[in-house]
Amino acid sequence: MGPTPATASPARAWTMLALGTAAQTAGTVFVSTPAFLIPLLHEQRSLSLAQAGLVASAPLVGLVLSLIAWGALADRRGERLVIASGLALTAVATVGAMFSTGYVALGLFFVLGGVGAASTNAASGRVVVGWFAKDRRGLAMGVRQIAQPLGTTLAAVIVPTAAESGIDAALAVPLIAVAPLAVICAIGIRNPPRPASAPALATANPYRGSGFLWRIHLVSVLLVVPQYTLALFGLLWLIAGQGWDPIGAGLVIGAAQFVGALGRIGAGVLSDRIGSRVRPLRWISLAAAASMLALAAAAATQWSLAPLVLVVATTISVADNGLAFTSVAEVAGPVWAGRALGVQNTGQFVAAAAVGPVVGVLITVLGYPLAFAASAVAPVLATPLIPDARAERDRL
Repeated sequence: MGPTPATASPARAWTMLALGTAAQTAGTVFVSTPAFLIPLLHEQRSLSLAQAGLVASAPLVGLVLSLIAWGALADRRGERLVIASGLALTAVATVGAMFSTGYVALGLFFVLGGVGAASTNAASGRVVVGWFAKDRRGLAMGVRQIAQPLGTTLAAVIVPTAAESGIDAALAVPLIAVAPLAVICAIGIRNPPRPASAPALATANPYRGSGFLWRIHLVSVLLVVPQYTLALFGLLWLIAGQGWDPIGAGLVIGAAQFVGALGRIGAGVLSDRIGSRVRPLRWISLAAAASMLALAAAAATQWSLAPLVLVVATTISVADNGLAFTSVAEVAGPVWAGRALGVQNTGQFVAAAAVGPVVGVLITVLGYPLAFAASAVAPVLATPLIPDARAERDRL
């Protein structure tokens, strides 16, 4: 029997966390890059804005189609194979995109790259749960959850500048990120030890006999609504609704993303200290509803501190991610965690894809204040669905 998370070397656990976080950050850089190529696709390749937008969303299609499959492979073959091969696939797809000349071929390579990038979403969470003891997993998963905003930020800062030299130069950014990490992860990642005791319990389907995981999945889908409402329309609201210049508005959104990343870590530390993921998840859900209503009021009254309310609302809206992921992985267990995290991610990405058009229509018809208020309905509905602490203890 190998080491358990409780007895494994802390240095090794943190090394695995660093590699898993770096891998997901690199995958996020690839997924985010096409969005910053829309002007070039429109100008250099004569695509309509609708076509350019479709190409930009292609990596998300790959993500949604493959998350559960990658999770199942991670459950059977381990995290190292999944992460390393997924990043290698993304690197190959990036090279293909650089040499593609047609609109369809470019989109297909972006879909393929999204398939590869999905490997890090499905497997890096298993690394955290496998290598960290229960009283440190909240902190570790909070750190891992900064990968997405970090990757998006890196793409936003680097890709537009690189794109001035052409699409190939822009695509070199994610290639430089994913190709070396594919090799590093193949060498450096070690699959976490699996418990040798209680094999029947370890392999039992965690979805049978309890609705705990399904409830967490549904709660996470609902809590995506305020998160992506602010991520997609916060910048536009500051510019169009508050009269901010684009640079200043961008700084506010950047600050909100940074504070939100810290909030994910703080929520994880809190869950470690109180010994529960679902209790702080309930508090965050209630706070998300209250903060969206506060933002709606601030937007309606043109309050001078409305941008500060936006930062607070953004911080709260993203704080649940690490808690939900940790809860899913813990309850699913080492044999099912990859598949369960794949289901978790898939539901969230599908919901995120729906937020854009739905909230966009609400803003067009009702305006920003009422659209923000409508987004508060989702966390209100989510709160009673969150399992209680007793149900959590019974499943662990």
